[in-house]
Parts: sequence; C-alpha cells; structure tokens
Amino acid sequence: MLFKRFLSFSILFLSLNAFSQSAPQALANGQDLNVLYRHEATFKIFAHTRGFGFGYRRAKHITAKTKSLIELEGLSLKHPKEFKVKSTEENAKRFVYGKINSVAVLRIGTGIQNVIFKRADRKSVEIRCSYIIGASLAIAKPYYVLVYRGSGPRRQAQAVKYDSENFTQDSVVGKASFINGIDEIKIYPGLHGKLNFSFEYAPYSNWVRAIETGLSCDYYPKALPIMARNPAENLVLTFYVGFVFGKKWF
Repeated sequence: MLFKRFLSFSILFLSLNAFSQSAPQALANGQDLNVLYRHEATFKIFAHTRGFGFGYRRAKHITAKTKSLIELEGLSLKHPKEFKVKSTEENAKRFVYGKINSVAVLRIGTGIQNVIFKRADRKSVEIRCSYIIGASLAIAKPYYVLVYRGSGPRRQAQAVKYDSENFTQDSVVGKASFINGIDEIKIYPGLHGKLNFSFEYAPYSNWVRAIETGLSCDYYPKALPIMARNPAENLVLTFYVGFVFGKKWF
C-alpha cells in the first residue's frame, strides 16, 4: 500500500514538473494551451464622449468564469460645448472660448468580471461583463489665454486667466502656455462607477486582446466648473470604447 502511494505521488510530481517545463516552451513555439490562467494584467487606451484616456488593470480568477479586478485610469475631461475659435487679431491662434478650467481625472476602482459567453475555440469571441466602483479625483487647472495689453510700441500679448466679463472673443489672440495656472490647481474628490462589456478575441490563450465598451459615472460632491456661463457639474456620465491588450499567467 505504501509503495503504491509513493508510486502515485512520484508520477504526479513528474507530470507537474514536465508540464511546468513544457508550458513556457510550448508558448514560445506559438502553441496554445487550453488551461486556466489565474492571473491577468492588461493595459487599455480608450476614447470617451468627453475626451481620451488610458488604464491599467490586474485581474485574478475567483472561479473559472469570474475574476476580481483592480483598475487604475487617467483621462481628460472636456465640456460638451467646447469648440475652438480664432479672433480677428493678426497672428491669432485658436483657443476654446468660454473655457475656465482644463480638467484631468484619475480613477482607482475594484470590481468583478463575469464571462457571459465562453469561447468554443480560439477563432470565436468571448463576451465578458464587468462592474467597477471606486474613487475619482478631478484635477482642475485654470485656463489661460493671451490678451493684448498696452498700446503702440508697448502693446504685447499677456497671459491671463479667462474672464468672460472683461474681454470678448476678438480680444483674445490665442491659448497661453500650459504652465500658466499650475500653481492654482484645485482638486475635486469624488466617486466612480462603471459598467462595461468586453469582446475578447486573442489568438492564444495566454494573450489578452479585446474591444471594450461601457458607461462610466463620476459624482463630485463639490461641483466641477469647466465652462463659463454653464452650470458646474456634480454628475458626469460618459460612454467609452477602447482597446485592451495584455497577458495571462499561472
């Protein structure tokens, strides 16, 4: 009996050892392994209805069809009414008329991803659904423009914070340098939630290649101002679509 147990253990150990040695070699040779990878790391670039962004995500299997997620994102946030104009001044440059703040958003969240439709083979598509909740941090920098000051030989462009009460579109000669207003940045902490669907089509089981689309919601207790003569926003809803790529491992 003891000998049989020892023999069974030896066979199991040798099999696992052979698999651990052959798996990397098989992947290096372009072969596919039909196994469950416990860990996943991906990057994402995406466009949303109010800007662009990028993200990083770590995932770990809870069950064969369910993963836990941790996600980090950074994105720009524009107002729906933003558009660039140009004044009648000579050598004028384009700028966003009425903009009072340039906004970037950082997000961190955790969630769950479930497989809705599992791939039958590597030529098919796997459909997944995820929900994520977490914290959101909006970083608002005052928008500066160039306005002519003085007259005659002393007339020159000066960087000033946009003020719709003191100058018009034609008095602005362009957008000022991004560094103007750095020392006046304000932080707006908030909450973040997201629901998305991803369509995974990677040719190998240890790759991640997917198209992801979904709806994001950010809530800021202190309203976020972006455009003059428009109400500051507490609730920001955006629709996005992006490309996800990364890898899986044991």
